[in-house]
Amino acid sequence: MISDLVKPLHGIDWNNTERVRDVSATVLDRLADDRARLRRLVERLPQDERLCALSEHYDILDKLVLHDDPAGWRLRLHVFLPGYFDRPHNHRWTYSSRILRGSYRHTLYGLDDDLDENTDIASLQPYMVRTEKAGDSYTLHHGMIHAAVAKPHTVTLIVRGPAMKERFLVADRGTGKSWWQYGAAKESSEEADSKRMTAAQMGHAIRGLAEHAVI
Repeated sequence: MISDLVKPLHGIDWNNTERVRDVSATVLDRLADDRARLRRLVERLPQDERLCALSEHYDILDKLVLHDDPAGWRLRLHVFLPGYFDRPHNHRWTYSSRILRGSYRHTLYGLDDDLDENTDIASLQPYMVRTEKAGDSYTLHHGMIHAAVAKPHTVTLIVRGPAMKERFLVADRGTGKSWWQYGAAKESSEEADSKRMTAAQMGHAIRGLAEHAVI
């Protein structure tokens, strides 16, 4: 169902942001324009144990994994839930995003060269503030610090590249605290279980996508 889409993403340099943008745009645009195909990918998800195990639910965000490629990249749907707020962070991987529904205020703070848990969050300088809305797309290098404030039930389609580092930093402006988060290989079973999406949560997320005419 997806083999013809994923072929262009094999063998690319995920540190080459421009190349990632050009190639991943073909995947994102085709699925955004073919909602019937996107719907089929979503509807098969509950029957795929591996993809279910990779999908995650947080208090402010759902992540549905539609494809986990042997080359290390993934295709995901992100659903921003009510209350999603500004948490500056970097990423372990470069990614491309296409906004399918809703919008969010997107702030770019610069590179993460000196970012650590002792960084004064209040001192982070916004270098670009823009609104990402339905139909927009962008590619972000894993070295960029950014944050988003999303309208409830905003939905984005993501091509997430292979991990380029073992951890990333999340900062909370409200408390001034920041902390490292690690990939699955370094998580405890309790941490993994706490965010793994249940069948009920997945069913609710999929119904929401249909109700909001995303699929």
